[in-house]
Amino acid sequence: MPEKPDCTGLLSDRVFAVAPMIDWTDRHCRFFHRQLSRRALLYTEMVVADAILQGDRQRLLSFDPVEHPVALQIGGSDPDKLARAAEIGAAFGYDEINLNVGCPSDRVQSGTFGACLMRDPGLVGRCLSAMRAAVDVPVTVKCRLGVDDQDPEQALDAVADAAIEAGVSAIWVHARKAWLKGLSPKENRDIPPLDYDRVRRLKARLPNVFIGLNGGLGSVEAAARECGDLDGVMLGRAAYQTPGQLTEVDARFYGVANASVDYAHVIETMAAYAERHMAAGGRLGHVTRHMVGLFAGLGGARRWRQRLSDAAARAGAGPEVLQEAFAEIRPALQDRAAA
Repeated sequence: MPEKPDCTGLLSDRVFAVAPMIDWTDRHCRFFHRQLSRRALLYTEMVVADAILQGDRQRLLSFDPVEHPVALQIGGSDPDKLARAAEIGAAFGYDEINLNVGCPSDRVQSGTFGACLMRDPGLVGRCLSAMRAAVDVPVTVKCRLGVDDQDPEQALDAVADAAIEAGVSAIWVHARKAWLKGLSPKENRDIPPLDYDRVRRLKARLPNVFIGLNGGLGSVEAAARECGDLDGVMLGRAAYQTPGQLTEVDARFYGVANASVDYAHVIETMAAYAERHMAAGGRLGHVTRHMVGLFAGLGGARRWRQRLSDAAARAGAGPEVLQEAFAEIRPALQDRAAA
């Protein structure tokens, strides 16, 4: 194997990322998250290479420039198709192209990609090499510790070594095995035990490679604790379900002073965004569904959620719903600011 490249600096400004999550991290979610953190790396949902090659690319890949830095995650196992899909993604302006080697869903199993690729590190290497040759932006990989009865020590090392030889800029590891036999995709997010130490051992073996941690991180605070001697952390469901904590990211991970967020401005920005989306034929709920957890834990949060959910589903509802819902939470925000 060739000498390992020093790639820790390539993504050193992206120490915190919001994980790719199917049905969640669409363009509306990412636009919203960008209002809460200016620096976090945002990921798309996984988009299958065949869909990029054959489908509506504008619908699948277009995004608002404010989302930068934003990464496109692609699923697939055909090196040629992945290379062409990566090239298309880079042309759309994505800052990074990521290969999914971790999703355990039935859909990826039937297509023998996602977590299934953990069984074939040689193919992973060929896929990443083809993608790397096709684009000038960083190519990265997100994987599991292994699948089914694989030994995580051997399985993770084999995929990591193949990825490094292919010239990737970062390896993100969901610190659980995936059980393709016997567990549902939902169960695979919680039941297989976490092993952060295995990821740290990978980093110790590969000191010149960007190694990022994902899986089971319940808060920005927990992510900061676990980051330690790793190069980055990736928050998934916690970032989506309680997005208000993303307001801590810029100060905690990037040292940005005075990084407080003006929630009134966030609501105004999102209302204007929703208005543009509706004018283009979209629905209010496409935007507001990502915002219901914004004020979790704050007095009035239940009324915010109810107003946002109920009113957004009402026929003829418009962006004013956001201001109406915000009125329910504003007193609690004022009390918190005065405390």
